[in-house]
Amino acid sequence: MSNDIITITCATFIGLGATLVMDTWALFLQRVFNIASLNYAFVGRWVLYMPKGIFKHAGIFASSPKRGEHAVGWTVHYLTGVIFTLALIALTRGQWLYQPTLLPALLVGIFTVGFPFFIMQPAFGLGVAGAKTPTPNQTRVRSLMAHCVFGIGLYICALPISLMLRAYT
Repeated sequence: MSNDIITITCATFIGLGATLVMDTWALFLQRVFNIASLNYAFVGRWVLYMPKGIFKHAGIFASSPKRGEHAVGWTVHYLTGVIFTLALIALTRGQWLYQPTLLPALLVGIFTVGFPFFIMQPAFGLGVAGAKTPTPNQTRVRSLMAHCVFGIGLYICALPISLMLRAYT
C-alpha cells in the first residue's frame, strides 16, 4: 500500500476520532452543566445555501431550513476534522503520525478556532468571534475549549495509530 493511502487512512481515523472526542465533550457539557452546543444543522444550512450564492446570513437561525441540513452539517463537521488532521500531518511532514506529541496537536486545535471566529460566526450573522451573541466572551471561551479538546483528541487518537504504524513499518 502506498504511503499516501496509509497517511490518508490514518488521518481519517484520527480526524474522525478527534471530532468524536470534541462531540463527547460537548455532550458532557450539555448533560452535566446544561450548556448547549452548536446544532450542526445550521452548518448544513449554511453549506446548502452556498450554491445559491448565499454565503453570509443576517441570522442563520431565521433562514429557512433546507432539506438534508442535519446530515450535511454533521458530514461537514467530521470532514473538517479529517482535513485539519491532514494539515497537521502535512505540516510535520508526516513525522507526527509516527511520533505524535501533544503540543502540535493542541496548537492545531487552538489554530482551528479561527475558522468559527472569523468565517463561520460572521457568516451565521453572529459577528466576528461571536461579537453579536448575547454573551460574546462566553461564546469565545466555549469555542476555544471545544477546539482545545479537539487538539487533545488528535493526540489521543494518534497514539494507537502510531503504535500500529511503527509495528508494521
